[in-house]
Amino acid sequence: MDSITSKLSSSDKLLLSALNLIAEKGYNGVTTLEIATAAGLSEKTLFRHFGSKQKLLEAAFDRYHYAEEMKKLFAEKLVWDLQQDLLLVSRTYHEIMNRNRKMIQISLKEDGQLPGFRARTQKHPQQLLEFLTDYFTLMAEKGKMISDNPELHAFSFMMMQFGAFINDLDSRTNYSNIGLEPFVQESVKIFARALQL
Repeated sequence: MDSITSKLSSSDKLLLSALNLIAEKGYNGVTTLEIATAAGLSEKTLFRHFGSKQKLLEAAFDRYHYAEEMKKLFAEKLVWDLQQDLLLVSRTYHEIMNRNRKMIQISLKEDGQLPGFRARTQKHPQQLLEFLTDYFTLMAEKGKMISDNPELHAFSFMMMQFGAFINDLDSRTNYSNIGLEPFVQESVKIFARALQL
Protein backbone atom coordinates (compact mmCIF):
# COMPACT_ATOMS: atom_id res chain seq x y z
CA MET A 1 0.00 0.00 0.00
CA ASP A 2 1.47 3.39 -0.97
CA SER A 3 1.79 6.31 1.44
CA ILE A 4 -1.27 8.12 0.04
CA THR A 5 -3.48 5.05 0.38
CA SER A 6 -2.21 4.39 3.91
CA LYS A 7 -3.50 7.84 4.99
CA LEU A 8 -7.04 7.12 3.79
CA SER A 9 -9.83 6.19 6.19
CA SER A 10 -10.92 2.56 6.34
CA SER A 11 -14.09 3.46 4.45
CA ASP A 12 -12.18 5.15 1.63
CA LYS A 13 -9.76 2.22 1.36
CA LEU A 14 -12.72 -0.14 1.00
CA LEU A 15 -14.47 2.11 -1.54
CA LEU A 16 -11.37 2.38 -3.73
CA SER A 17 -10.59 -1.33 -3.50
CA ALA A 18 -14.17 -2.16 -4.45
CA LEU A 19 -14.05 0.14 -7.49
CA ASN A 20 -10.70 -1.27 -8.66
CA LEU A 21 -11.65 -4.92 -8.27
CA ILE A 22 -15.22 -4.68 -9.58
CA ALA A 23 -14.06 -2.71 -12.63
CA GLU A 24 -11.52 -5.46 -13.33
CA LYS A 25 -13.53 -8.60 -12.50
CA GLY A 26 -17.17 -7.55 -12.50
CA TYR A 27 -19.52 -7.37 -9.53
CA ASN A 28 -20.14 -11.11 -9.33
CA GLY A 29 -16.45 -11.91 -9.85
CA VAL A 30 -15.32 -10.28 -6.61
CA THR A 31 -15.98 -11.31 -3.02
CA THR A 32 -16.19 -9.09 0.03
CA LEU A 33 -13.14 -10.92 1.39
CA GLU A 34 -11.12 -9.95 -1.72
CA ILE A 35 -12.18 -6.32 -1.40
CA ALA A 36 -11.30 -6.19 2.29
CA THR A 37 -7.96 -7.91 1.71
CA ALA A 38 -7.06 -5.51 -1.12
CA ALA A 39 -7.87 -2.62 1.25
CA GLY A 40 -5.63 -4.15 3.93
CA LEU A 41 -8.61 -4.65 6.24
CA SER A 42 -10.77 -7.47 7.52
CA GLU A 43 -14.02 -8.59 5.96
CA LYS A 44 -15.64 -7.84 9.32
CA THR A 45 -14.58 -4.19 8.93
CA LEU A 46 -16.21 -4.07 5.49
CA PHE A 47 -19.50 -5.37 6.88
CA ARG A 48 -19.31 -3.02 9.87
CA HIS A 49 -18.90 0.01 7.59
CA PHE A 50 -21.23 -0.95 4.73
CA GLY A 51 -23.25 -4.07 5.55
CA SER A 52 -23.00 -5.64 2.09
CA LYS A 53 -21.09 -5.54 -1.19
CA GLN A 54 -23.96 -3.78 -2.96
CA LYS A 55 -24.17 -1.07 -0.29
CA LEU A 56 -20.39 -0.64 -0.57
CA LEU A 57 -20.66 -0.16 -4.33
CA GLU A 58 -23.59 2.25 -3.90
CA ALA A 59 -21.58 4.25 -1.35
CA ALA A 60 -18.68 4.43 -3.81
CA PHE A 61 -20.99 5.90 -6.46
CA ASP A 62 -22.37 8.45 -4.03
CA ARG A 63 -18.89 9.41 -2.81
CA TYR A 64 -17.03 9.67 -6.10
CA HIS A 65 -19.55 10.79 -8.69
CA TYR A 66 -19.91 14.38 -9.83
CA ALA A 67 -23.13 15.82 -8.37
CA GLU A 68 -21.52 17.61 -5.41
CA GLU A 69 -18.69 19.11 -7.46
CA MET A 70 -21.13 20.28 -10.10
CA LYS A 71 -23.46 21.72 -7.45
CA LYS A 72 -20.56 23.80 -6.14
CA LEU A 73 -19.57 24.89 -9.65
CA PHE A 74 -23.09 26.13 -10.46
CA ALA A 75 -23.39 27.85 -7.08
CA GLU A 76 -19.99 29.59 -7.00
CA LYS A 77 -18.14 29.70 -10.32
CA LEU A 78 -20.48 30.90 -13.04
CA VAL A 79 -19.75 34.25 -14.71
CA TRP A 80 -23.02 34.38 -16.72
CA ASP A 81 -21.26 34.28 -20.06
CA LEU A 82 -22.69 31.33 -22.01
CA GLN A 83 -19.50 30.21 -23.74
CA GLN A 84 -17.24 30.67 -20.70
CA ASP A 85 -19.68 28.91 -18.38
CA LEU A 86 -20.24 25.97 -20.74
CA LEU A 87 -16.48 25.59 -21.19
CA LEU A 88 -16.11 25.39 -17.42
CA VAL A 89 -18.98 22.90 -17.11
CA SER A 90 -17.64 20.77 -19.95
CA ARG A 91 -14.03 20.71 -18.72
CA THR A 92 -15.13 19.94 -15.16
CA TYR A 93 -17.44 17.18 -16.39
CA HIS A 94 -14.67 15.51 -18.39
CA GLU A 95 -12.16 15.88 -15.56
CA ILE A 96 -14.53 14.16 -13.13
CA MET A 97 -15.66 11.49 -15.59
CA ASN A 98 -12.08 10.63 -16.53
CA ARG A 99 -11.05 10.52 -12.88
CA ASN A 100 -13.93 8.09 -12.28
CA ARG A 101 -13.48 5.89 -15.37
CA LYS A 102 -13.63 2.66 -13.39
CA MET A 103 -16.87 3.66 -11.75
CA ILE A 104 -18.43 4.45 -15.14
CA GLN A 105 -17.24 1.13 -16.55
CA ILE A 106 -18.88 -0.65 -13.62
CA SER A 107 -22.16 1.21 -14.09
CA LEU A 108 -22.25 0.24 -17.77
CA LYS A 109 -21.25 -3.38 -17.12
CA GLU A 110 -23.52 -3.98 -14.15
CA ASP A 111 -26.56 -2.06 -15.41
CA GLY A 112 -29.62 -4.18 -14.73
CA GLN A 113 -27.75 -6.74 -12.60
CA LEU A 114 -28.33 -5.16 -9.19
CA PRO A 115 -31.72 -4.12 -7.77
CA GLY A 116 -32.01 -0.33 -7.54
CA PHE A 117 -28.53 0.22 -8.97
CA ARG A 118 -29.66 1.85 -12.23
CA ALA A 119 -31.78 4.42 -10.36
CA ARG A 120 -28.80 5.25 -8.14
CA THR A 121 -26.42 5.71 -11.08
CA GLN A 122 -28.96 7.98 -12.82
CA LYS A 123 -29.17 10.30 -9.82
CA HIS A 124 -26.02 12.25 -10.75
CA PRO A 125 -26.82 12.85 -14.44
CA GLN A 126 -30.35 13.83 -13.42
CA GLN A 127 -28.95 16.43 -11.01
CA LEU A 128 -26.63 17.79 -13.70
CA LEU A 129 -29.61 18.02 -16.06
CA GLU A 130 -31.46 20.05 -13.42
CA PHE A 131 -28.45 22.36 -12.81
CA LEU A 132 -28.04 23.01 -16.55
CA THR A 133 -31.78 23.48 -17.11
CA ASP A 134 -31.94 26.04 -14.29
CA TYR A 135 -28.85 27.78 -15.68
CA PHE A 136 -30.31 27.99 -19.20
CA THR A 137 -33.62 29.25 -17.76
CA LEU A 138 -31.83 32.03 -15.85
CA MET A 139 -29.69 32.92 -18.86
CA ALA A 140 -32.88 33.28 -20.95
CA GLU A 141 -34.46 35.43 -18.23
CA LYS A 142 -31.35 37.65 -18.29
CA GLY A 143 -31.78 38.00 -22.06
CA LYS A 144 -28.50 36.22 -22.80
CA MET A 145 -29.85 33.24 -24.76
CA ILE A 146 -32.97 31.95 -26.48
CA SER A 147 -35.67 30.60 -24.20
CA ASP A 148 -37.61 27.99 -26.15
CA ASN A 149 -36.71 24.73 -24.31
CA PRO A 150 -34.05 24.92 -21.55
CA GLU A 151 -34.39 21.26 -20.52
CA LEU A 152 -33.94 19.98 -24.06
CA HIS A 153 -30.92 22.28 -24.52
CA ALA A 154 -29.44 20.96 -21.26
CA PHE A 155 -30.05 17.35 -22.29
CA SER A 156 -28.51 17.93 -25.74
CA PHE A 157 -25.41 19.51 -24.21
CA MET A 158 -25.00 16.64 -21.74
CA MET A 159 -25.40 13.96 -24.42
CA MET A 160 -22.81 15.66 -26.60
CA GLN A 161 -20.29 15.61 -23.74
CA PHE A 162 -21.23 12.09 -22.63
CA GLY A 163 -20.77 10.80 -26.18
CA ALA A 164 -17.26 12.26 -26.30
CA PHE A 165 -16.44 10.61 -22.97
CA ILE A 166 -17.81 7.21 -24.04
CA ASN A 167 -15.79 7.41 -27.27
CA ASP A 168 -12.61 7.26 -25.22
CA LEU A 169 -13.81 5.22 -22.22
CA ASP A 170 -11.66 2.15 -22.78
CA SER A 171 -8.75 4.13 -24.28
CA ARG A 172 -9.77 2.81 -27.69
CA THR A 173 -10.43 6.15 -29.25
CA ASN A 174 -12.60 5.78 -32.33
CA TYR A 175 -11.55 9.19 -33.63
CA SER A 176 -7.94 9.40 -32.53
CA ASN A 177 -7.15 12.46 -34.62
CA ILE A 178 -9.59 14.58 -32.55
CA GLY A 179 -8.40 15.40 -29.04
CA LEU A 180 -10.70 16.07 -26.10
CA GLU A 181 -9.77 19.72 -25.54
CA PRO A 182 -10.26 20.78 -29.19
CA PHE A 183 -13.60 18.91 -29.14
CA VAL A 184 -14.66 20.67 -25.93
CA GLN A 185 -13.76 24.10 -27.31
CA GLU A 186 -15.44 23.56 -30.67
CA SER A 187 -18.58 21.89 -29.32
CA VAL A 188 -19.08 24.63 -26.74
CA LYS A 189 -18.47 27.37 -29.32
CA ILE A 190 -21.05 25.86 -31.71
CA PHE A 191 -23.56 25.23 -28.93
CA ALA A 192 -23.20 28.72 -27.46
CA ARG A 193 -23.44 30.35 -30.90
CA ALA A 194 -26.68 28.47 -31.60
CA LEU A 195 -28.30 29.56 -28.32
CA GLN A 196 -27.16 33.16 -28.00
CA LEU A 197 -29.50 35.97 -28.99
